[in-house]
Amino acid sequence: MISRKAPGRVAAARPPKQAGWDDGEKIVRRKLSDQVLERLQELILSGELAAGEPMPSEHELMRRFGVGRPAVREALQSLQTMGLITITHGERSRINEFSADAVLQQGDAVARMLLSAAPQNLEHLKSARRLFEIGMVRIAAPQASPADVAELRELIDRQREQLGDAAAFIRADIAFHVRIAQLSGNPIFTAVSQAMLGWLFRYHSNLLIWSGHEKTTLAEHTAIVDMIEAGDGDRAATAMEEHLNRSNKLYQHHR
Repeated sequence: MISRKAPGRVAAARPPKQAGWDDGEKIVRRKLSDQVLERLQELILSGELAAGEPMPSEHELMRRFGVGRPAVREALQSLQTMGLITITHGERSRINEFSADAVLQQGDAVARMLLSAAPQNLEHLKSARRLFEIGMVRIAAPQASPADVAELRELIDRQREQLGDAAAFIRADIAFHVRIAQLSGNPIFTAVSQAMLGWLFRYHSNLLIWSGHEKTTLAEHTAIVDMIEAGDGDRAATAMEEHLNRSNKLYQHHR
């Protein structure tokens, strides 16, 4: 006797696989908050939502995009994390100026983690700063005006007034180096200078404090400005290199 199997479904034939296609490719539905975030970024970049102006209310955004309050709030929180808006309790969110320094400031927390993660990361930052500052002063020297030179000398005088106050002395030191970067006329150079020096000051201030050597620092700053005033980029770069090399050796000796 021949047993008969119960009729079953016949599997649908799969279409032949085309060359270059990946079976793992899938279409993923995007979160509503991500879509709202993308649209708000476009509106800010286009200028429809201008810097310094208040953001539309949550209710207005809900109505415009046809989404609920959670999607709008999550998108606004992401904008604040990115530094594009400032959220103040009890007030309307306000759109921030979009600039290079604002962008780099958003990396402060990540920079702290990076510098703390491994000793070599701090060495990498010091090396980057050295190369950057030598390049900046080489650019600054031939294009510095008499007014620029006078301002740099005034910054040295202000730093001299802070002898005995380590934190204030360092702030004046940073202002001096950032001003040299500003002479390039490139706002990204200025932002990078502020970021790198700010990270060193906030997270490794001992790199910028050389107790007992503050007068040497002032003398070296003066030598750098002398070369800038002479319009000699190469000699200004040499003076900056000697200044940074000396400070680095002092740090290695005292740590």
